[in-house]
Amino acid sequence: MADAQVTAQERSTLSRIAADADVSTSTVSKVLNGRAGVSEATRARVEDLLHQHGYQRRGLRDPAALIELVFANFSTVWALEILRGVQTAAAARGLGVVVTESGDHRAPGPEWMDGVLQRNPIGVVLVLSGVTRSQRQQLQARGIPVVIVDPAGNPAPGVASVGSANWNGGLSATRHLLQLGHRRIGIIGGPVDMICSRARLAGYRSALEEAGVPVCEELILAGDFERDSGLRQAQRLLALPDPPTAIFACNDLMALGVYEAARLAGLTIPDDLSVIGYDDLNVAEWTGPPLTTVRQPLLEMGRQAAQMVLSLDETGPAPRVDLATDLIIRQSTGPAPS
Repeated sequence: MADAQVTAQERSTLSRIAADADVSTSTVSKVLNGRAGVSEATRARVEDLLHQHGYQRRGLRDPAALIELVFANFSTVWALEILRGVQTAAAARGLGVVVTESGDHRAPGPEWMDGVLQRNPIGVVLVLSGVTRSQRQQLQARGIPVVIVDPAGNPAPGVASVGSANWNGGLSATRHLLQLGHRRIGIIGGPVDMICSRARLAGYRSALEEAGVPVCEELILAGDFERDSGLRQAQRLLALPDPPTAIFACNDLMALGVYEAARLAGLTIPDDLSVIGYDDLNVAEWTGPPLTTVRQPLLEMGRQAAQMVLSLDETGPAPRVDLATDLIIRQSTGPAPS
């Protein structure tokens, strides 16, 4: 932002921050605009003071006509569905979408902040667990709103989010298998530090307890939402002395790994082994047999996250939306083998 656009009140605030940080106002301006030439220690000190002063220039900034969508990994159909939803909402407002890969499932990498400040989007949709405290302060100082899709835990106060009814999804998948007569039901969850993984597992446990079926810890394994982890963990389950007759994989990609493990073991789905996935990606219908799965409204989650970031009132409570899930029964589940 040009200095000419800085109001007298802002200039006074920036002068106080500069004095408190023992730097010049031009250094504060560099931090605000994400420019180079400032040490990390000085940048952190100025960011803390900007946050303490509640400094925000949103009303004066001139953002680019785009929404930034951030993934740790954009290689899956799952990510593509989220993008389609964000694009739908952005196009309705005449905006573009820029996709960034950065960090891991917890937060964007440290290099991301300089880039997003230069791109200056209207808002950011994060398909990650959240942002670090420092990243949040920098975004707030520049008036860039953030919405998180499917956060790993309870988002920090003031952070808006969109998720789905993960607990109910785990419950309905396990109930379906119980109704088919299965009692040895394995589960391959996602990363244990993600709230969606814990919620789906909690739904699985609740369904078993509701049916009076003991929870067997040896049937509970964690994957990483990738196909190969589904294959590895399914092979471990099928190698047990008393293997499961059904496996609930907590996403469709891992369910494809379970399919491969069954094929390698000479098992037929669903006669020998029932399989349920989660997400209802297009590929679920194309597998042989078509995959029973829990439909997660990924496109709608992306669309609502984009709409939320465009209308966010950062002076009010941060909204949280959880969308419903549905069990889609196809041919990969059947009665428990006798």
